[in-house]
Amino acid sequence: MKRITFHTLCKVFLATATLLVGGCKDYLVELNENPNGADPGSVHPNLVLSTVLTQTARSYLILGYQDLAGVMQHTQKDGWVGTHNNYDWQGSNGWDSYFEVLRNNKIVYDRSVELGYEFHQGVALVVKSYVFGLMADLWGDVPYSEALQALDGGVETMTPRYDSQEAVYRGVLADLETANTLLSKAKADYAATLGKADVYFNDDPAKWRAFANSLMLRYYMRLAEKLPDVARPGIERIVADPTTYPIILQANGDATMAFPGTNNTDAWPFNETFDATAGSDFRRIKLCSTFVEYLRSVSDPRLGVWARRVQIPIRVDGTVATGTDRVIDGVRVISPDVLAARGIAIDDVNQNPDYVGIPPSINGPQSYNLSPDLNQASNNPHVSWLNDRYRQPRGDLLKARLISAAEVHFILAEAALKGWAAGDARTHYEMAIQTSFDAWGLSAAYAGYVAQPDVAFDGSVRRIIEQKWIASWTAAAEAWFDWRRTGYPQLATGSQAIGPVLPVRFYYMTSERELNKANVEAAIANLATTAYTPFGATGGPGNSAWSKPWVIQGTGKPW
Repeated sequence: MKRITFHTLCKVFLATATLLVGGCKDYLVELNENPNGADPGSVHPNLVLSTVLTQTARSYLILGYQDLAGVMQHTQKDGWVGTHNNYDWQGSNGWDSYFEVLRNNKIVYDRSVELGYEFHQGVALVVKSYVFGLMADLWGDVPYSEALQALDGGVETMTPRYDSQEAVYRGVLADLETANTLLSKAKADYAATLGKADVYFNDDPAKWRAFANSLMLRYYMRLAEKLPDVARPGIERIVADPTTYPIILQANGDATMAFPGTNNTDAWPFNETFDATAGSDFRRIKLCSTFVEYLRSVSDPRLGVWARRVQIPIRVDGTVATGTDRVIDGVRVISPDVLAARGIAIDDVNQNPDYVGIPPSINGPQSYNLSPDLNQASNNPHVSWLNDRYRQPRGDLLKARLISAAEVHFILAEAALKGWAAGDARTHYEMAIQTSFDAWGLSAAYAGYVAQPDVAFDGSVRRIIEQKWIASWTAAAEAWFDWRRTGYPQLATGSQAIGPVLPVRFYYMTSERELNKANVEAAIANLATTAYTPFGATGGPGNSAWSKPWVIQGTGKPW
């Protein structure tokens, strides 16, 4: 967090006995003043809100499109693979960007209160809930109640205490209840609106209200195992009163952000147009075999929207002349003796004619499936790359997806399966798939897809969560949190991962452990160490990606 950086600078000034006039607090205030920025005491909330919304959406997209897509085996990388394929997160995945959003969002909220702008207040509470809830999901206990007080220049809050994960979740739900009320008016009844700053819903308070209540459903379901006496009545209250608690039920109400794509800062991330790495950021992301094989097994048409067919399929053919290894009519044909000479078993060659994924956490993924290019970020023609649309800086389907109708229906299907008053489980399950297909432009393919035996509703949590995992493409963070509490989909790690099972949280960063030591140690003490803790542990055995946070302690999940 930047507040920690300022505190560090202040200590340096004191330690060197230079420039001591005015004291540490005055330096903190001075360092926080930006001569090129807007004055928080007079700025219009819309001028800050646009940055808050774009940074929130982009941060969430990158989280679910990059490393967590690797954890949940949507994708694998064939270059610079450590954090993506193998969960080697020591020294990465900090929360600075989240606190930057929260600091700016506090300016929006405080100014909105001063001006009496209720629409803005409601939106700011939704953003606050979204980001703090996400941080609690990722780390466990986090700074919350004291986290943003340093904005007022108070040195005593430079080392904020960590609130429990449970307390953060309860705070999120309380703020969303308030937001629901603040966002309940017709647009014309607000003293001011968001205008063009609203890059999610085009200045529509009704859609923001549905976003707030849908986010409540997400966090009630997050608590379903630990606090069922909170989760069940919370979900049932929302479902029973759609007038008071509207939710996102159709794809056209999804909380998404499109990309203008005019420069690197407002374009789809890792595109080729503005890529300083000459396209390697795009090229090194390939489909994971776990995801590919599941989608192929159910003939899922979304695979073709998200991925590109292999450029050159492989066929091992015992009828061709010995020594054969060449491309014939667009197919690389290899005789078995060629593989035997290389010590490669026929079963180790993926001969899918359409889509081929890289297995998770393997050694040398750039060489997988007889790649002729062994460089990192390789041009391997025998595995599936992302669809060419992901090369582009913008596009109709290139959106950050913060929460969707599909997710809402999957939550309600799961709640109904538990026996809660949330509607019909089958209906919600099928609507979840329908709205996902709608969002990806595949509405006409829905009926045939859902009629398949391996897709049709079977009354199991596993079926619901596996389909929810598919629908979380580019938003894999939510799939990770679902897997963590349910154990689905059942995923196995590969040989090169630094732990024998998938991780369940992010590490607390070195900077926090150095500068806020007592509070971090208290938070670490609230984690439950496991048999897997020594793998990749940093900063002590408790602060591990395999130490369980409160939300899954005692549940027996995911392992």
